[in-house]
Order: sequence, then C-alpha cells, then structure tokens
Amino acid sequence: MYADYAYLIVGLPVLAFILTIFFGWHLPRGGGFLTVLATFAGFIISAGIFTEIFPEKVVHQSMHWFATLNVGILIDPLALVMLLMVTFVCTLIHTYALGYMNGDPGMARYFAEAGLFTAAMLGLVYSDNLLQLFIFWELVGLCSYLLIGFWYRKPSAASAAKKAFLTTRVGDVMFLAGIILLYNNMAKLGLPEGTYLLQFPVIYENLTRIDPTQLTLVSLLLLGGAAGKSGQFPLDIWLPDAMEGPTTVSAMIHAATMVTAGVYLVARMFPLFYAAPYGLLAVAYVGGFTALYAATMGLAAFDIKRVLAFSTVSQLGYMMLALGVGSVVGAAAVGVSMFHLIGHSFFKALLFLCAGSVIHAVATNDLREMGGVGRYMRWTAGTMAIGGLALAGFPGTTGFFSKDEILVTAWEYGAMTHDYLPYIFGIVGALLTAFYTFRMWFLTFTGEPRSDYHKHESPWIMLGPLVILALFALFFGMPAQEGFYETVGNNFAHYGVDFEELAPIGGHVVEHGGEEAAVHEPFIIKILPILVGVGGIILALLFYSPWKKLDIRKFVGEKDLLRTILVKRYYQHEIFTAWFAETVVYGISLIANIFDIRIVDGVLNKISETTLGFANSIRRAQTGVIQNYITALVFGIVVLVIVIKLAMEVGL
Repeated sequence: MYADYAYLIVGLPVLAFILTIFFGWHLPRGGGFLTVLATFAGFIISAGIFTEIFPEKVVHQSMHWFATLNVGILIDPLALVMLLMVTFVCTLIHTYALGYMNGDPGMARYFAEAGLFTAAMLGLVYSDNLLQLFIFWELVGLCSYLLIGFWYRKPSAASAAKKAFLTTRVGDVMFLAGIILLYNNMAKLGLPEGTYLLQFPVIYENLTRIDPTQLTLVSLLLLGGAAGKSGQFPLDIWLPDAMEGPTTVSAMIHAATMVTAGVYLVARMFPLFYAAPYGLLAVAYVGGFTALYAATMGLAAFDIKRVLAFSTVSQLGYMMLALGVGSVVGAAAVGVSMFHLIGHSFFKALLFLCAGSVIHAVATNDLREMGGVGRYMRWTAGTMAIGGLALAGFPGTTGFFSKDEILVTAWEYGAMTHDYLPYIFGIVGALLTAFYTFRMWFLTFTGEPRSDYHKHESPWIMLGPLVILALFALFFGMPAQEGFYETVGNNFAHYGVDFEELAPIGGHVVEHGGEEAAVHEPFIIKILPILVGVGGIILALLFYSPWKKLDIRKFVGEKDLLRTILVKRYYQHEIFTAWFAETVVYGISLIANIFDIRIVDGVLNKISETTLGFANSIRRAQTGVIQNYITALVFGIVVLVIVIKLAMEVGL
C-alpha cells in the first residue's frame, strides 16, 4: 500500500515549497512547519515501504519518456536506506531550524528552499535511471547555491555560493559526458525496441557487452561528477567556503543531502566501476588521499564550522575508500561504505547543529573567542561530545563500527594486492580526526571565556533534535551493522548482477580473497583503529584541555611553514582561483575573445563587406531599361564568338 504512494516522498516537499514560497510570509515562523510535516510524512511512507519490501522485494515504477528513455521510481535496499536517512535527518534539521531561524526576515524563503532541496535529494535517490538522477542532481546544485548564498547581501556568502556552484559544475560536465558516452555504448548493443537504455537494471544487465576501455572512461567521468558533489580532491575547494550559509544549511549539505550524492552515485553504479579496469583503483586513491589531506587541514582551522567541514571532506573520503577497495570483497563494499554514510549523517548533523547552538549563543564562529562555553550550555556540550566521540571512532559509538569496518577492508585490500597505501591514508587520517575533533571541543567548551560572549542554553526546539541525534550517534552502530551489511551488500542480487563474471573484466582476480585475509588479520590490525581513535583524543587532551601537559607552541610556531601551509589550505584558493581561474582561464578567454573579434569576426566582416560592395556594383547594371539589357546581351555574344574563334585558331 505504501509503495503506491512512493511519489509523495518527493511530491510533498515540493508542495511544501510551493505553499511556503507563496504564503509563508503570512504564516507563523515562515510556514516552516509545512516543510517539517512534508519531510516527516516522507519518512513515514519510506518506513512503510520498508515494512512491505524488506528483505527480498524492490519497488519499481516506470513510464515512457521519449523512445529510449523513461521516468521511474526504483526503491531497493540501497535507495531505501538513503530515503529513510534523508527524511529522518532532514525532519530533525528542519525542526531545529524553526528555532534557529526564528526572527530572520527571510525565514519563509529559507524553508521554501530547504523543502525544495530535500525534494531534490529524495528524487535523486529513488530515480530508476541515470538521466533522471542527473536532473535531480542539478536541482540539488541549484538549491545549494540558493541556500549557501541565503544571506546574499553579504559579499562572502554570495561569493561562496558562486564558488560552490561553479566548482561543482566542473564535475557535473564530466558526469554528463559520462552519461552521453554510456548511452552511446548502450545504443550500439542493438537492444530490443522499447528498452530504456539508461535504466539501472538495463545497464547492470549489459555491462559485460560494453568494451572495457569504454567502461573505464565512463567510470572516470562519473567519478569526476562524484568528486565535485562530494568534495573530493581536487574539487573540494568549495566545501569549506559553503559555511557562509545558515548552520542548518551546512548540516543539511554535510549530513543528509548534496555531498552524499556523489558517494551514492558511485554506490549505485558500483557494478560498472567493478567491471571497469582501473575504475575502483581511482576511487580508492581519490578517497584515501582525500581522507588524509582534508584531516590535516582540520588541524589548523579556528572556525568551528570549518573544522567540521574539513571532517566532512575527510569522512566522505573514507566512504569512497570503502567503495574503491571493494575489489577484494565485491558488493559487500557498498554495504560498508553506505553504513558509514548513514552513521556519519547522524553524528555530523549532530555536530553541525551543536555548532549552530553555540554560534546562536556566543555570536562568533572563532574558537579563539570562545572557551568555557560548556558551563553555560551543558546539553549542547554533552551532545557535541557524543558526536565528537562518534566522529573520532571511539569504541562503542556508531562511528567506531562504521569506520573500523572500512579500515579493516582497506587492510584486506592491501593484504591481497600488496598495495597498503589506501590503508595507510585511512589509519593516519583516523588519528588526525580524533585529534582535531577534540581540539575543537576543548577550545569551545572548557577553560575560561576568552571574550565577553552571551551566555545561555538554546531552547528545546533546538535541543530536542540534538538529543535524538546523539542517541543515534551512540547506539545505532552495534545493533544495525550486521543486518545492514547483508541487506545493502546484496542489493545488486535483485538484478542478477554476477560479480564473479564482472571481476575478470575489471582485472580483479580475487573475489572472496578478502574473507581469507580477514581470517589471518594480525591482532595489531584489529586494535589499531581503537588505538588511533583513543590516542588522538588523549593527544588533544594533553594539548588543549584545562589539564593540558604540553604546550603546542613548543612544537609548532605561528610562522612555521607547515602551519602556514595548513592554514592556507595548501594554497588551493591561490592555485585554483587566483592563478588558474583568474590568470590561466581568464587569460585564455581574453586571447579567445581577441581571436574571435579580430580573426573570426574580422574575416567574416571582410567577406561580408566584399560581397556587399560587389552586389552594389552589380546593382548599378540593373537599370530597368530593356534596350540596355539587349545591348549587353549582343555585346556578350560577340565577345563569346570572338573568344571561340580565337581558340579554334590556336588549336584549342
């Protein structure tokens, strides 16, 4: 029964958007309760569908759209866990926003855009074909632009919105190119008339008939799109700047929407990546490297939201890493990656909303102006500590179970392929994550106040969502993991995807090797994730707590080169914006403009002028006097006869 109303999961937030944008100005709190109710209704429908189809069924509804394309809904285990997460977490974020955005003159516009953002993400998740997914993908990008630049009169917000929009467009162009290339290859297969070429089940079914070189190219183009949306190196430069929007926007983007879309795309297309030579290897290295290098930038950040932004980039890298090392465990990698995605959505939404609660009270983002906030905001401090423990991978929390499985899988990958670099990226990144997370917590909540900030706890309309998310950050991991891995890991069995058949195409000679490696896993590998997680917290305690034993200034000076590089974020802004965009791209565009004006337009203008001049000359011969035409005709015949005669004389 619930499956019949699946279209309402997207339809209700769209309806809330329409009502709020037109009538929200006249409703209490900007009509935000409409967005909350619409999203919560989506959660109820999703939960109802879960009870109907778990564990063996899928929902697939489709209708024609042109000859070889369609519009459809596909709800399988992979899509269903995303639907449940997006609707649940967004409901809590929208509820929190009723308090956080209260009094803002643009509150109705905010909730309208937030409702559309939620609808776009939900539409992306349950699309049954790649083109429809791309359409919602673009709508997600548009909504993020509107929400990051929500306070558009603030120059930094307007600039950050443009930066996010343009950077993700680079990835989107690659994604679109990948779709076109895949469509072209599918069209050459001679499939029966009426087959929808970009429908996911059709793609899965025909992967073995596509040339491996083409599969590799398609997978790399799709990875480019995913890197843009999920802030992976080198297209991560927009994500820290996206903090210019309201904190609730940051929570939505970093926890439940937008950035998870890239990971979801790779997970949805996992059979293609698995069959593509070098496809998964590229995913593993992009993810592993991003996990580490984003973590290093978190060490030197003093903006509480930017610290969390760097952690998002890093954790998304872990999700990509889990998918990339899937060559040793097959589709189980999808379950491992998605479990971290779902768990991360709980504790990252919690951390951002806690940061919003702090900013709401102290009116600053700068950790150097805080200190001692915990004594005035005990609920916020407590729930943020829980979120921090989960992010750091502290034993027993949701983050521990999800990240530990990724690191174990990365080690298994190393044991089977002798390529341990992704594992090293992951384990070092885990240590840094624990350190900078609790550096942020200690600087915010402990010690003495470092400025004259306001002192009050947030209202319960904001604290309520924090408590609920904290419970999930603590208790979701252990009971959910086994069933989650099995259900999501077997997602592609619904379509008859044979990974053993795909393995040789992708160059994977081991299908169950990971399980063998797991049996012989050294003890140190089993406990290392615990050691680095706890070790990072202890290091932060020693350096930044009120009971600190070490002075960070003895190890790193204000003007040290390494610190400067981290504060400058590896000079990404200078390289990509100041040098590449403003010098290289702008310089090339100037040269192209000159070439266009002087060469292309110049030649065309000259041809046009010559043609017009010749036409003017010819026009004068058109007198309209019949005698002149006869004279010209006779003259022409005489000249022609003379020419022929002379030619005959010379023997031509």
